[in-house]
Amino acid sequence: MAELRYNPLIKDWVMIASHRQNRPQMPKDWCPFCPGSGKVPDHFDVYEYDNDFPALSQTPPVPDDVKTDFYQMKEAYGKCEVILYSPNHTITLPELSKPHVRKLVDLWVERFCAMKADEKIKYVFIFENRGEVVGVTMPHPHGQIYGYSVVPKKLELELAACKEYQEEKGRCMICDMIADEAKYGDRIIIENDDFYAFIPFFCEYPYGIYIAAKSHKQTIDQFDEREKDNLAEIIRAVAGTYDNLFDYHFPYMMCMHQSPVNTGEDTSAYYHFHIEFFPPMRSADKQKFNASSETGAWAHCNPTCPEEKAVELRAAYEKFLKGDQA
Repeated sequence: MAELRYNPLIKDWVMIASHRQNRPQMPKDWCPFCPGSGKVPDHFDVYEYDNDFPALSQTPPVPDDVKTDFYQMKEAYGKCEVILYSPNHTITLPELSKPHVRKLVDLWVERFCAMKADEKIKYVFIFENRGEVVGVTMPHPHGQIYGYSVVPKKLELELAACKEYQEEKGRCMICDMIADEAKYGDRIIIENDDFYAFIPFFCEYPYGIYIAAKSHKQTIDQFDEREKDNLAEIIRAVAGTYDNLFDYHFPYMMCMHQSPVNTGEDTSAYYHFHIEFFPPMRSADKQKFNASSETGAWAHCNPTCPEEKAVELRAAYEKFLKGDQA
């Protein structure tokens, strides 16, 4: 069973992918992403791998016949890709060299452009889940890209808010946000020529870092060569900062927010590329759970102060820099 079912209560689509329940448990001494597995080339730096058990497909099955006069459904059209960061099974993103992470950025750009060439795809979502605490069962360093046939609800809400702000004030909301963060300064963690990394004023997670472009651009393929270099540098630095916070490989969810594709809507006046990190830990050994308020009401509660966490993260970044230069 693989289909999209519509939730009329919040006007959103749910992916039903029961076939993914049958995914085999990988042997502990074998990894499909490692050279020699027969699944990937024997030599690569970064590599796109089509997901073996995709929730979305460009040749989707016919949906089950359970539609009613009230409930809507449609085929689970789209694409699910795995992005391998390295052939090394145990290396982590901040342990990769800056030139290597730039190759990763280039692959993201390539796959973004390939996915948006399919006019049925309306949103290209680049992301990484890291750590067992967020459900990762494959330790080999990798991220994923989903191409959706609809714009996901959170992005839809964010786009609508940015459009409303631009129509009211004549400016980009995210440009104003990063200008305000830069002026205040206390929540800035890292800055280079083209990007800021900061804990936003309204942060939902104790260590939730945003990366935002200084230039007003909407999608990753619009960046010039220097911006791609600096994007690679700051993503690597953020991951390294997290790992130096409590001296272990820090779990997180990294989510890249870009403009939709193939919708006919020109977002260039009001939307702005950024990346959001959602780390599930609130201390070295305590997890922040999304319980009833967060999950059932979308009423988030951060049990920490963003300005205080920014101090910790800046210290972790300095520690990362010292180790990186050693």
